[in-house]
Amino acid sequence: MVMHGDDARQQALRARAYQLAESGRFDGAHAVEQALIAEGWPNASAALQSSYARKAISERCLAAKPH
Repeated sequence: MVMHGDDARQQALRARAYQLAESGRFDGAHAVEQALIAEGWPNASAALQSSYARKAISERCLAAKPH
C-alpha cells in the first residue's frame, strides 16, 4: 500500500525532474537522475524507474536543447 505522503513526494520529485529536463542543461534521463541525487533526492532512481517517466524526461531534455 502506498502512503499519500509517499505519493506526494513522488509527484514532487517527478515535477523537479521535468523542471531540470526542461532547463536544457541535461542530455537525458540518466543525467537528470544524477542531478536529482546530487540535490538530495535519495529515491530518485526508484521514482524514475518506469520507462514512461524516463522517456518523458528524455523527450523534455531533447526538446529543450537549442536546435
